[in-house]
Parts: sequence; structure tokens; C-alpha cells
Amino acid sequence: MTFIIATVATLLLLFQVVLLARAALDWTAAFAGPSAPGSVRGRLSAALRAVTEPVLAPVRRILPPLRLGSVALDTSFIAVFVAVLLLRRIVLSL
Repeated sequence: MTFIIATVATLLLLFQVVLLARAALDWTAAFAGPSAPGSVRGRLSAALRAVTEPVLAPVRRILPPLRLGSVALDTSFIAVFVAVLLLRRIVLSL
């Protein structure tokens, strides 16, 4: 049972790291512009989107982005990150 709990906690931690990597790559696109087709940044960004989008998309349909003037803050990312953080904490307390 301890092995299963440790495995689930590790997978949740890896998903948190993937979410943070996606956020970092999204910010680099905001500052450096879109990546060139076939570039390392473009391929990495596509891979991270493929992993995280199945989790973020349903939450995004429920939670609309927070509008701050001309900027929209993705609340689904924040909600999923906090939910994974809490879920990992619960799993580790078992």
C-alpha cells in the first residue's frame, strides 16, 4: 500500500512540474514571440500541451478567464494546480 501511495504522490508531483513547465513556456512565447515550426521550444510546448490540456480543458469550460483590462488570466490553470497540490498533500497524509 505504501508503494502505491508513493507512486501516486510522485505522479502528482510530476504533473505539477509539467504544469509549471507549460506556464514557463507560455510566458516565453509571450515575451519572445511564437516559436518557429519544428523548433525545440515548439515541440516541447506541443508535448506539454498534449499532456496538460485533457485536464485543463474541462476546468476551463467551467471557470472562465479573469479579465483584467486587456489581459485575461487563466483561472483553470490556477485551479488545477491548487487541486493537484491539495490532492498530493491528502495522498501523502494517508
